[in-house]
Amino acid sequence: MNSIADSDESLLGRHGRGDVAAFEALYRRNELRTWRFLERYIGNRAAADELMQDVWFTVAREAGNYQVTTRFATWLFAIAHNRVVEREKALRQAGAGATPTAEEEPSTLAKMMAQLPREQRESYLLQLEGDLTVEEIAAVTNCAAEMAEARLYYARTKLGELLGE
Repeated sequence: MNSIADSDESLLGRHGRGDVAAFEALYRRNELRTWRFLERYIGNRAAADELMQDVWFTVAREAGNYQVTTRFATWLFAIAHNRVVEREKALRQAGAGATPTAEEEPSTLAKMMAQLPREQRESYLLQLEGDLTVEEIAAVTNCAAEMAEARLYYARTKLGELLGE
């Protein structure tokens, strides 16, 4: 196995056929950016750790059903995005608010991310951490490509203003 040369899609397909080493390579290749997306989106390390486990459990469980109609990164970050949305919905229903206070002092980046509207934050992080195109972001967030592009523009503008302060 040459996991460096193998695409993510190939590794996932091999895992779907029972190749445990392929899943390990896929996880190692994508774990940090997945975790950063989750942690930067919700601003809570413990919650990001929990969601990370859920995301990768889903990837492992659904590997056999994956169809190569989108890049693996798009599929992976769609799963991560959906888990965050589900968490926010559950917290709202429980009356706990959408973003609980982090257990540690938030980083400067986390503070800046928290100042972005949710749609801008998710679009920005999907591009930054997921390396998704505007079209892929639109598909993941269920909006028009023009809207995804506008969200990215406003997120970058706001972050630029915050960095200048």
